[in-house]
Amino acid sequence: MQQRFLGHSGLRVSTLSLGTMTWGSGTDEDQCRDLLGSYVAAGGTVVDTAVSYGEGRSEAIIGELLGDVVPRADLVLVSKAGIERRDGKRMVDCSRRGLLAGLDASLARLGTDYLDLWLAHTWDPHVPLAETMSALDHAVQSGRVRYAGISNYAGWQLAKAALSSGSTLVAEQVEYSLLNRAAEAEVVPAAEDAGIGLMAWGPLGRGVLTGKYRGQIPADSRGAGEHASYVEPYLSGPGSRVAEALVTAAKGLDRAPLDVALSWLLDRPAMASAVVGPRTPAQLQSILSASLEPLPEQISAVLDEVSG
Repeated sequence: MQQRFLGHSGLRVSTLSLGTMTWGSGTDEDQCRDLLGSYVAAGGTVVDTAVSYGEGRSEAIIGELLGDVVPRADLVLVSKAGIERRDGKRMVDCSRRGLLAGLDASLARLGTDYLDLWLAHTWDPHVPLAETMSALDHAVQSGRVRYAGISNYAGWQLAKAALSSGSTLVAEQVEYSLLNRAAEAEVVPAAEDAGIGLMAWGPLGRGVLTGKYRGQIPADSRGAGEHASYVEPYLSGPGSRVAEALVTAAKGLDRAPLDVALSWLLDRPAMASAVVGPRTPAQLQSILSASLEPLPEQISAVLDEVSG
């Protein structure tokens, strides 16, 4: 798997990151072990989690697997703080106290004394930006975090954060795919200007760009369960048209739709890694089998036009 530098930093990340949002909830421990083993065997290095994933269970499972499935030193371990889920309720706290408490809890669950990359999970309008950035800077200076970044910031928020933090920030995670190109308006140019690398979550359009939702909603998919609202916005209208164009392009190239979708994304400016979140080993294998070869210019242009 190809490795890229994250923004203007010296941190190398694999072009595909292993997202673990469903670990401990929709994905059991045996499946997590299989997912991590297969991902690492394919050359993947980045494992992405957060305080809020499974109310901490995702981090705990990763901590149990470190050293057993893969040596800690072989991974770029990423976590996020600032959002917590308690009894099903979403709580945002990106204060210095909230973030650093989240970091301590993450390190304890993961069984490690440092994170390779730590992100403020979202913008908090109730906390001064300087306070949030000071927490990230302190975490780096204390050695508990090697690199710091942000997640889900708008373009103007990213620009302000970059100015406030000096050289601390190296990454932003943002939703980005053929079905959601909103990041191109401000986030991408702001990231390029600041030397910040992008990590795209939802790179397969929340599963729609795999082609599995064409004409049906599989019974075992997120679109059919309690998380249907997560997928529904991309199942009709413009989303449906983009998905059909993608399938047509994939057939012409004799490649899978998800391969074409990821290849398109990884060729975008400032893009360092796509965070994929397979729930099962079978889903991961279909992703790992993708060639991720650059698309012909004509195909890329057609996809740009259809999805734009």
